[in-house]
Amino acid sequence: MDEPSRLTDEPRWLTEEQQNAWRQIVELLVRVPAAIETQLQRDSGLTHMGYLVLMTLSERPDRRLPMSRLARHASASLSRLSHVVARLEQKGWVRRERDAADGRVQIAVLTDEGWAKVVETAPGHAEAIQRLIFDRLTAAQARQLAKVAEALLESLVEGRSGPSSSRG
Repeated sequence: MDEPSRLTDEPRWLTEEQQNAWRQIVELLVRVPAAIETQLQRDSGLTHMGYLVLMTLSERPDRRLPMSRLARHASASLSRLSHVVARLEQKGWVRRERDAADGRVQIAVLTDEGWAKVVETAPGHAEAIQRLIFDRLTAAQARQLAKVAEALLESLVEGRSGPSSSRG
């Protein structure tokens, strides 16, 4: 969708309908992650980011991924990911290795204990997501939600989050 041409430097204020939608989105962006974090901490002693790291590694056939790619998958900076992985290493759920082909590259590896933690944690996490999101939606609404999320994430994923971005 092309941006409307800007004839003035006046701000494009939100309509009342847009303002209402935005406030609902903001509340959703605050409450859902907090509820997921609470569930994971209570039931598994994991942060949401920690779970994302374990889950991402568990989905790889060899349970390993370079730290830079893992950071992208987890939508985290390399620095933040490094701190999360260090905590997971202390628990014995992840280990880091140097890439044999390129010693500068660190690889995060899910240990057998980490795999067991994912297997233990996943059912409760899935139930929380069902309860928080999908129990309240019809199948058609869930499909629409996925389409809306994809449309909103598109500009962020491609690095075009500002209003002056062009689609060139």
